[in-house]
Amino acid sequence: MQTNFKKIALIGKYMNVSALQLMQADLADLARHLSARHYEVWVEENTAHHAQLTSYQTLAISEIGQVADLAIVMGGDGTMLSVARSLIDADVPLVGVNRGRFGFLTDLRAEDMLVEIDRILAGDSIEEPRMLLSTDVVRDNQIIYTSHALNDVVIKSGLRLIELEIEIDGKFVYKQRSDGLIVGTPTGATAYALSAGGPILHPNLEAISLVPICPHTLSNRPIAVSSASNIVVTVVQFDEAQLSFDGQFQLGLEVGDKIVIRRAEKTISLLHPVEYCYFDMLRNKLNWG
Repeated sequence: MQTNFKKIALIGKYMNVSALQLMQADLADLARHLSARHYEVWVEENTAHHAQLTSYQTLAISEIGQVADLAIVMGGDGTMLSVARSLIDADVPLVGVNRGRFGFLTDLRAEDMLVEIDRILAGDSIEEPRMLLSTDVVRDNQIIYTSHALNDVVIKSGLRLIELEIEIDGKFVYKQRSDGLIVGTPTGATAYALSAGGPILHPNLEAISLVPICPHTLSNRPIAVSSASNIVVTVVQFDEAQLSFDGQFQLGLEVGDKIVIRRAEKTISLLHPVEYCYFDMLRNKLNWG
């Protein structure tokens, strides 16, 4: 069944000039391919400039949600995370073409992308909603910062152990001394949380994981809670600490700060080829037998 996508935005690894230059030929091929099939092609402005795609209409990353019906992201998982956060207020599904290392989120290979994208545009695809986290940083009873994350929110010590107090839905859980804490979505379960010993959560699960980073007490283990939970992490003691969102932005913390984390109201939709299987992806990316 034919989809109703008409306006398609192309986004490369827009914050990395050298990467954009390396994927210039692939981006140009994709833009020509879509134009020849009478789709209205828009290119993110940094991508257009550094990949020399200036003959197409351009727009800022913040404007894509106002124009496009579909966004095709070429890069790695980091690019997809950045784009997803930028488009959280828009109902624009994402297709990922992998030009990074792992490609947990960008699952199309560049050499197959034209055929696979034609299939997706013809409706031969799977749409997969992914939950995000919404975070408020509260200092002196005032919200000083708000952000979203598709993978994880990480509270981390810069020098020595950090002491944190965790509450879930108003109930005290524990005090923890560790190098930090990862609060992640099922999407983020195969990222930093996995390397810290956290569980792999299927993307369809309605869950949030809390994974200690090198806890001082080995009985502090990862836990998973309902995605409806309201999680409050209070900074009790540290020498230096930062809060990061998807590993792409850092905010300095102070003693007494409260980090309030909950499921975001909106989701991001990923489009996959119809034969996409999450377990196949895990087996290939993690080199399972």
